[in-house]
Amino acid sequence: MATIRDVARAAGVSIATVSRVFNNQDLVNDETALRVMQAAVACDYWPNEAAKSLTTSHSNAFGVLLPDLFGEFYSEIIRGIDHRARQSGYQILLSSSHASNEDVLNAARAMLGRVDGLMMMTPDGASVETVERIRKRLPVVLLNPGFLAADCGAVSVDNFAGAKAATEHLLGLGHREIAMIAGPAGNSDADGRRRGYQAALAGFGLDPARAVIEPGDFRETAGHAAGLQLLGRTPRPTAVFAANDSMAIGLLGAARECGVRVPEDVAVVGFDDLTIARYLNPPLTTVTIDAYGLGRRAVALMLAAVEGDAGSPAVRETLPAVLTVRESCGTPRRAAVAQSPLLRR
Repeated sequence: MATIRDVARAAGVSIATVSRVFNNQDLVNDETALRVMQAAVACDYWPNEAAKSLTTSHSNAFGVLLPDLFGEFYSEIIRGIDHRARQSGYQILLSSSHASNEDVLNAARAMLGRVDGLMMMTPDGASVETVERIRKRLPVVLLNPGFLAADCGAVSVDNFAGAKAATEHLLGLGHREIAMIAGPAGNSDADGRRRGYQAALAGFGLDPARAVIEPGDFRETAGHAAGLQLLGRTPRPTAVFAANDSMAIGLLGAARECGVRVPEDVAVVGFDDLTIARYLNPPLTTVTIDAYGLGRRAVALMLAAVEGDAGSPAVRETLPAVLTVRESCGTPRRAAVAQSPLLRR
């Protein structure tokens, strides 16, 4: 980890000069300031702003980086993090909308010295190297990561098992023409749910390569657009698994517009178990995940990393995803196995 001394040595100036440059003082000429900044970039130096005023190495705060703050899923994660952190005497600093590696690094740099550890849900394009660069500076706990990084704790939802259970439930009711509205490409949650859906089909002797999968982005509008496409097909799927509840809600809206009855004409299953799911008409069958608990467990892992034995290995946990059956799936139906285009032949 580069220090201010390393920057001063690389730039051929005094430590005081480097300090003046980063304090935006006017006592350094432009040529020298440029040389210092170039040396800082070359050394990968991160100025610790909070260290100027703090005499302790602890801030009693945790950083939280999420790709978005919109929707009940993220708000429940934040609520779980905040409640558990405050119970242990910590506050949180929150930042969102990190769409690239550089965004993540900039947010982490801004928090350096202000937090004792960082809980982060990496964006789709973030790399292991980016996370490991941050981990060199402070403890990191990953939320629902698409990869594991060295020395980083991690807590995840079992997206694969939840999606597999949802699809198997539809298969068990006799459905064979089961379409899916997928989440965004490259998203680790969406990928796990898609794989679970495909594994369930394969387990019933159906060919996942022939399944109808409409693209989505986890928002209601995507579910509505995908629903219009699916409900307009001939033959129409008898069931649809939406990769989250928001898209399932959009699908229900499309069904109403098309005069398609749920569950009589098409069965619908979602994922997440948003609060509104039980109050829809019909109430939505969905996969229940504990987003609040996900946030609480992330803090527990962070506390272990910050306050525990520094030599202990990073802890990685997976929380269950459990199917909650309501009325949107209907009752068992006769399976038209022989006519299914998904059947392996």
